[in-house]
Amino acid sequence: MISIVIPVYNERDSLALLHGEIVQSTQRAGLDCEVLFIDDGSSDGSWDVITGLAEQNPQVHGLRFRRNFGKAAALAAGFATARGDMILTLDADLQDDPAEIPNFLQTMAHDHDVVSGWKKVRLDPWHKVWPSRVFNFTVSWLTGVKLHDHNCGMKCYRASIFREIRLYGELHRFIPVLAAARGFRVGELAINHRPRRFGRSKYGAHRFLKGFLDLLTVKFLTGFGQRPQHLLGAVGLVSFVLGNLGFLYLLATWIVRLWQPDWFDPIHQRALPMFALAALVLGAQMMSIGFLAELIIAYQSGDQLPYSIAERTPEKLQ
Repeated sequence: MISIVIPVYNERDSLALLHGEIVQSTQRAGLDCEVLFIDDGSSDGSWDVITGLAEQNPQVHGLRFRRNFGKAAALAAGFATARGDMILTLDADLQDDPAEIPNFLQTMAHDHDVVSGWKKVRLDPWHKVWPSRVFNFTVSWLTGVKLHDHNCGMKCYRASIFREIRLYGELHRFIPVLAAARGFRVGELAINHRPRRFGRSKYGAHRFLKGFLDLLTVKFLTGFGQRPQHLLGAVGLVSFVLGNLGFLYLLATWIVRLWQPDWFDPIHQRALPMFALAALVLGAQMMSIGFLAELIIAYQSGDQLPYSIAERTPEKLQ
């Protein structure tokens, strides 16, 4: 069975049409599916439409948040509720085409654990398209996960991924990156993108700043999540060494001034002591933070194991 998870935030007008297209696509392909609508605190009556669809269709289920918690929280709730072996996500605004669902499953069959959609021909204004391309290039470059469209809401996953990945904040767009860091195989599929028919976009310019900050978080988690001292300690050690070199230079010039007072300015008239002291303090702080981070990881409860098991050999009878 495939579980289709759809975050909803003020999309009343599109929900019935979207469900109809999903039913048409999955029935044509002979797929057994459930549809999960996660109402993320809508105020336009979206929940009334969801409850109506659930009453008329046994494969439709809904969850309603008490307030708007964000797309990552909505997806996390959907993943926790989904019963299918495969989980497909798409947005509720009808820009993602449900006719692509069988294509995702065919691509998943080619030994993939995650398939991300790629809006190759994107029908959005230029001021959304070009910043998104810069963002996607930056994510691919920093993480090594080469995808054309990390922001695409239409993706397909094996359910086993979400036993190892925990979503929070706005990390939903980086699920393929987090999965790749755990050893899951990531692929891509060019999909049909449609113009918006109802409502308005929920994303503004502020999301790119948040996205960049989230990217730094993901880079740290995937690169140094199990060894934070390798980053923090390295930065601290370099700073500490530079600070010591600065003070050694000041000591040497002070000794020289004992015989040749005109060769160097007095120490209290130079800026180097302040920079050297700041480098020493920064270095000590960074290394201390690194040690604390290592202690936290060493004694944490172990929510996420430092490895990922793909399969086991069959159990043998004693």
